[in-house]
Amino acid sequence: MRSFFLIVLHLLVVFPVHSVEAFELEKPVCIAPAKPGGGHDIMCRLLTSALGEALQVDVSIRYMPGGIGALAYNYAASTRQKDANTVVAASTGTALNIALHKFGKYTENDVRWLGAVGTDYGVIAVRSDASWQTLDELIADLRQHPETFIMGAAGSIGSQDWMKMALILDEAGIDPQAIRYISFEGGGAASDALKKDQIQVFPGDFTEVVQQQEAGELRVLAVLAEDRLPGEYGDIPTAREQGYDVVWKVWRGFYLPPRITNAEYSWWVNTFFRLEATGVLARERQKMHLFPLMMIGDEFDLYVKNSVRQLHDFGNKFGLTQ
Repeated sequence: MRSFFLIVLHLLVVFPVHSVEAFELEKPVCIAPAKPGGGHDIMCRLLTSALGEALQVDVSIRYMPGGIGALAYNYAASTRQKDANTVVAASTGTALNIALHKFGKYTENDVRWLGAVGTDYGVIAVRSDASWQTLDELIADLRQHPETFIMGAAGSIGSQDWMKMALILDEAGIDPQAIRYISFEGGGAASDALKKDQIQVFPGDFTEVVQQQEAGELRVLAVLAEDRLPGEYGDIPTAREQGYDVVWKVWRGFYLPPRITNAEYSWWVNTFFRLEATGVLARERQKMHLFPLMMIGDEFDLYVKNSVRQLHDFGNKFGLTQ
């Protein structure tokens, strides 16, 4: 009984009534800054399901490819800067693009960071009928015939997908710039290109390839996690255990326009805490093959801004920063 009252007290503190009632959603839109099928699409679908279940609110999804997030960032920071009904999906890649100045004049200070609600991991994927069974076999071929390979992923050279493979190649003593690279507007488009044999290697994210792997269309040679993934995905080896000390952990979350009111921002923060406390987000994460993570509000804002500074160093490593 005592634990029940502690939970009630916690909910009253975390979800103050005046903050929750200070704002009411009107035709909310989740912007996925890429084409359908990638990680941003996954996050908007997660939010749509979560708010639909918890609040009986219909959230529409708007796909806004362009500059791998630049168009959506510009749209939120300028066109919709006071619209609290607009929420935009984001990830570690968003912070990296900011660090590399890919969003033009806009910086990490030009939006309001809402929260990260799931963890994803980088992967190195190939077609299921490819000859390579291990990451070592792929690297050996890349070392001998780099000019015959085409790698493709979301974003231009310097994007987080490109960076994943670049770090592995760097460890192997191969110049990442020697590998031909095709840029796609999102991981969904890149994984489709891999299935169609338009590219040979896709350094993407686990959530973007898990269904294709289960369907026997793609093969994941390595997951860029500290340890093997739990449960049914435990048979996928890590890059680290194959001799390449590369870990790429991806936070997935959202940001809001910069000039919404503090009451509107608090409504979103409190709502996310409530979705987590009631188990709604946990169920939606599981459906989307994401792993637990919860950083909301000020904690997340500080984390993103620190991450931008750290990711700038990755760019320096490959001569990508200005």
